[in-house]
Amino acid sequence: MSVSLIMWLVTIGAILVLVVMDFLTVSRKPHEVAFKEAALWSIFYIAMAVAFGVFIWTWQGSDFGTQYFAAYLVEKSLSVDNLFVFVIILGQFAVPSIYHQRVLLFGVVLALILRAIFIAIGAAALAAFSFTFVIFGAILIWTGVQLFRHRNADPEPKDNLVVRTVRRWYPITPVYHDTKLFVKIDGKRMATPLLLVMVAIASTDLLFALDSIPATFGVTQEPYLVFTANAAALLGLRALYFLLKGLLSKLIYLSMGLAIILVFIGFKLILTFAHEVNSDIPKIPTVFSLGVIAAILIIVTLASWIKVRKDPSATAHAGTITKPKPHDDAGGSA
Repeated sequence: MSVSLIMWLVTIGAILVLVVMDFLTVSRKPHEVAFKEAALWSIFYIAMAVAFGVFIWTWQGSDFGTQYFAAYLVEKSLSVDNLFVFVIILGQFAVPSIYHQRVLLFGVVLALILRAIFIAIGAAALAAFSFTFVIFGAILIWTGVQLFRHRNADPEPKDNLVVRTVRRWYPITPVYHDTKLFVKIDGKRMATPLLLVMVAIASTDLLFALDSIPATFGVTQEPYLVFTANAAALLGLRALYFLLKGLLSKLIYLSMGLAIILVFIGFKLILTFAHEVNSDIPKIPTVFSLGVIAAILIIVTLASWIKVRKDPSATAHAGTITKPKPHDDAGGSA
């Protein structure tokens, strides 16, 4: 796929315009986000993503169009798990609801920057060393297995090493001070709890970038498609949070489904390397991958719905890739 520098600049410029639009309009004044507002913005960003996919299909052909939609579906599904963690962070730090938009927008912007860096590194590594496919595949398989093992656990943002380090560096005010990160009290510079929230969001974004970028490269090796699919999924993340935050706890089997998707894409990457070494070994077609990912998400959603109908007290968990503390597994319902 040949993408000119001008096309890259136009694409990045369009993304920046959308981000600035968010800062200057939707998130400029802290407020409670109503369901209607969240629904309209979600529809807008999904429509933008689909329209861009149609553009890719028309411009570059059905193969690249299918790769884009597969990458977008992977990123969108992984971003829902990202929302789980955001809900936990906002809850643990007792962030006032009127500030949720600003915190999430910060998270989206940081995620875009981190993913752009990782995409550049990943694309260069794949171009220079085809064995990178195996490395990426192994990372995804390990992550998927760990997520499956600890699917009934939740991360502990307050125990985050970076968060604990910030607590040692700065005294923290007991209350929030609007959207300020630092304030002076009695002549002493202090951090507000919002800084800890931002640090927790940043470190979470870093971990998600380490998983999501190899996963997206698993369905397309085109850096332009990887970047645009990531951007399309992330730009709608804030609106999706307000749309789904009441439903996230009902997606009982989401972590299990995402674990299976990660393992599947991991094996697909390893087969891609094997095909390059020996062309007689078949690759998994992108259309087939798209079908598998969509089927897993549909099954997970339906199974969760059935589980909740049978047991209304059942609650979903974000899952972790590290061994949770003993109390984290208590009360697992999946």
